[in-house]
Amino acid sequence: MKRSQRVAVIGVGVLGAGVGWNLSRQGAEVVFIDAGRPGEGVTDWSFSWVNASNKTVRRSYFDLNVAGMAAHRELAGVIGPDSWWYPSGHLRWADDPAAETKLLESAELLAAWDYRVEVRTGAEVRRLEPALALPGEVPVLFCPDEAWVHGRHLVGRLLAQAVACGAELRSGTAVRGIGTGTDGSIRTLALSDGSSLDVDIVVNAAGPRASHVAGLVARHLPMRREPGAVTRISCVRVPVGRAMHAPHVEIRPDGEASVVLHSREVDALIDTGEDPAELARLLHDAARRVVPDLGSSRIVRTRVVHRPIPADAFPSVGSVPSVPGYYEAVSHSGITLGPVIGRLLASEILSGHRDELLADFRPERFPS
Repeated sequence: MKRSQRVAVIGVGVLGAGVGWNLSRQGAEVVFIDAGRPGEGVTDWSFSWVNASNKTVRRSYFDLNVAGMAAHRELAGVIGPDSWWYPSGHLRWADDPAAETKLLESAELLAAWDYRVEVRTGAEVRRLEPALALPGEVPVLFCPDEAWVHGRHLVGRLLAQAVACGAELRSGTAVRGIGTGTDGSIRTLALSDGSSLDVDIVVNAAGPRASHVAGLVARHLPMRREPGAVTRISCVRVPVGRAMHAPHVEIRPDGEASVVLHSREVDALIDTGEDPAELARLLHDAARRVVPDLGSSRIVRTRVVHRPIPADAFPSVGSVPSVPGYYEAVSHSGITLGPVIGRLLASEILSGHRDELLADFRPERFPS
């Protein structure tokens, strides 16, 4: 790619920030565009669990997530780990025989794929996490290489470094039009503030709005509708030290005085019209049963967000040949995949070479 070419990254969540950071470090002229504030959308309202243990439905997807975990460790070495990177491992256990059997089968598969996983007892885990209320004999999966991430802080760090390299940020303005030349290639962007930009390349990293952005170039990108509710609670002292999937609720630290809660069971109530305050109460009650020390904690804020999941549940990453200069970076599990997709897509844009890790995730599998 010529240095004079201008790349517009639409959406400054963890994926967009990762792509733009990699491009700007290598001399590309980058313009970040975000309709809101960088890092404060889905990235900030995610369980933010860095893992591959929950990504075994397809081997290529598992391998991509393993690469994502490695890319996080590498990134922490480059930009520094403070305030965003927490590699403390992950715990998961069940409370009924069928779920427990499935969990142990998962551990066998992970071990067969050379993934570090340990099966411990509840009594052993309580030595790691004394605040947990769980039976001493229950089997617990511990994945020591997994982590959690403070997504907003990570985006802020990447964005600041990209801007220091010459990138430009346009926040609080949305893209309302994408202009193309007679050959169909990207030429201009029209923004909601009335301005326009001459650009050569567009990266669609717009998260839940990615389908809309794709439509601006007559591209059909089907997305799933999967809303999720996340609650933050405050406490004087955070009683847990790592991310965990307990029965009926997911719990992780969120700094020195905050904990994040999520549950797929509670998500299922969103479309019934349940009030977000009630969703938060259900999450809080479930968490207090697992961690009694959260009894005095207070619900701070709850938000329902729409996860950016392509229709087949796998990432859509790369160029769309019918629209020269248009690229997609759309995926669930953006927290895990952000650093590796950022690196690989930037390389594809700059060199034209597509990495084998992305072979199964081409955007053209969704024909327009």
